Amino acid sequence: MIITKTPFRMSFSGGGSDMEEFYSRSEGAVLSVSLDKSIYISTHRFFEEGKFRIKYSRTETAEGTASVQHPIVREALERFGVKGSLEISSNGDVPSGTGLGSSSAFTVCLLHNLHVRAGRYVTQEELARQACEIEIERLKEPIGKQDQYAAAYGGLNVFRFLSNGEVAVEPLHLPKDVYKRFHSSLMLFYTGEQRKTSQILSEQRSNLKAQDKFSMLREMVGHVYQFRDALCAGNLDAAGTLLHKGWLLKRGLASKISTPELDSLYDTAIRNGALGGKLLGAGGGGFFLFYCPPERQEKLRSALPSLREFRFKFTNEGSKVIYVGDEY
Repeated sequence: MIITKTPFRMSFSGGGSDMEEFYSRSEGAVLSVSLDKSIYISTHRFFEEGKFRIKYSRTETAEGTASVQHPIVREALERFGVKGSLEISSNGDVPSGTGLGSSSAFTVCLLHNLHVRAGRYVTQEELARQACEIEIERLKEPIGKQDQYAAAYGGLNVFRFLSNGEVAVEPLHLPKDVYKRFHSSLMLFYTGEQRKTSQILSEQRSNLKAQDKFSMLREMVGHVYQFRDALCAGNLDAAGTLLHKGWLLKRGLASKISTPELDSLYDTAIRNGALGGKLLGAGGGGFFLFYCPPERQEKLRSALPSLREFRFKFTNEGSKVIYVGDEY
């Protein structure tokens, strides 16, 4: 058996600029951090010769890669030329469709596992690139590149998306006290709604043809560097305010990013201590992230009784191998 572990991520600013429709015209950038919440994938020789058994939210048994219904698994198996006799199981700390980059984390985790199974060393860059190839180029998902890179590299980073398709990775190394204060000023609340991101992102991608939407996203890219500079200067409240400014722009990029109910929850949070916040991922549900100074957090909790607070920590670890058995 081989087990790989890949972190989910929290994105603060610049989401959407990692799509080719944007970065091919103007350099994109995203600032994100990996979390101590992960997806785990194990692979093991399957007893039935020539068949696959794949366990995720459902269980399927397939003869040959062409019969595999899970699209990411199918593409990954075909890439590695796996012929069968393999069992694949996945388990995650958080459900999919909640804005933490779980789909791309799954892809990176599976690729990492299959590289180990094939006896190959793989770099973080290779994992991220290959995950992008599967999701964006082969499966034509209307997504960007930030999640694959965040999952592969881990840590607190600015990812720059260059017009030639390359991605530059710039780690942020904050003083320990700033890092701790930043973490302690962030709160996650689960809205209870999972959503399919493809519709939201397809509309957002199409809307980038309009100059006003494109300009809004370019302004959000500027926020990435302002956010980075605020963190490096230890001016955390300024970073929280940038979250607010970014959310006001983001929810104008596509019609389903927010709803009147979600807007009401956000406004309640701002009235009760939060300096800023956003829905993570494409929007439409999932997790609300709020920046709220610690002395105001109890007031914020009390103001959002319908939402479940979700505790988390930052991690510097990217995708990694946590177990390799003698026979696999």
